[in-house]
Amino acid sequence: MLEIQNLTKRYGKYLAVDHVNFVVPDGQVGILLGPNGAGKSTIIKSIAGLLRYEGGVGIARMNSRSMDAKRIFAYVPELPAMFEALTVREHIEYIRRAYHSKITDEEVEALFKRFELEDKQEKLGNELSKGMMQKVSICCALAIKPRVILLDEPMVGLDPAAIKELKQVVKELKEAGVTVLISTHMLEMVKELWDVMFVMEKGKIIGEYSREDAKDQDIEELFFQVTGEHEADETGGEE
Repeated sequence: MLEIQNLTKRYGKYLAVDHVNFVVPDGQVGILLGPNGAGKSTIIKSIAGLLRYEGGVGIARMNSRSMDAKRIFAYVPELPAMFEALTVREHIEYIRRAYHSKITDEEVEALFKRFELEDKQEKLGNELSKGMMQKVSICCALAIKPRVILLDEPMVGLDPAAIKELKQVVKELKEAGVTVLISTHMLEMVKELWDVMFVMEKGKIIGEYSREDAKDQDIEELFFQVTGEHEADETGGEE
């Protein structure tokens, strides 16, 4: 479970995130949506522990700042960052040791095969394309065997085969009871994955839906419906 409790972030006098609350239950996929400047990146970085903030973040009913929570939390950033002097294989080994992960050599090999990295294992971090870096970042996150995983624009830069594989991985994580939160602009890519959806605008959650609430509505229809209605409210509606 991922719980966001009254999360507030200010940059000087600017209020970037204003008392945001939402929950993604165990075994569900949450989608965080919103236009540029809505506050999504601030929420993501706060959950990942990269920013100071007011309020609380719960990981599997533990404070996200605790070591126990950090051991079961994985984060795939929008812009992957590699260690320039480590090989692809060494990145996975670094993560395995840092998190005391119980992932086996056979499972590591299976990850490399799924994301077509078998012949890239000895390449250094500074020799990889953005797409390859993204694949390594995803493999590192999965190597933790997380109970909660945060994916920020995870499909940007991936080829069609890798996007298909990542979608399947998300479905498998869900079936295993893992909590998944995806922040993305690519609604088409997540339309068959989501269980709960949160729409942000100007630092607040302006719409929250479950798949049951949506019934037959497409995720894009819901997004533009809630953002359109909110804009109409702010301008006094149409005459």
